[in-house]
Amino acid sequence: MSLFKVFDIAGSGVSAQSRRLNTVASNLANAESAASSEADVYRAKQVVFQTVLQGKQKDEAAVKVAGVVEDTSAPRKVYDPKHPMAGEDGYVVYPNVNAVEEMVNMISASRSYQNNLEVMNTTKSLLLKTLQLGQ
Repeated sequence: MSLFKVFDIAGSGVSAQSRRLNTVASNLANAESAASSEADVYRAKQVVFQTVLQGKQKDEAAVKVAGVVEDTSAPRKVYDPKHPMAGEDGYVVYPNVNAVEEMVNMISASRSYQNNLEVMNTTKSLLLKTLQLGQ
């Protein structure tokens, strides 16, 4: 495998993890939004990754985002009839976002993003040192 292919592979990882970080940020931003019905409430979203085989012999793999899916678990209901967003039954509906899980997901995505950047920087350094050997 050519060292130049490393940039394609690590770049696909950076792009995918960036999408994952944006999705986590959206989930955390909407974690405490309220609605009066389950139909109107924000649903947590998760990024789904897919392996893409590259190269003539299909011996090189990269990653891409296959899609973003909504979490199908039930939203959280809190009885608070005085809340302005309370429904007719007195319940306020909150998203099915678990802040602790989202923070763990954010740390994981951030570290994966950093690792892919480190691979790219190391490859760049190796290529520069290879060029300097000819001087």
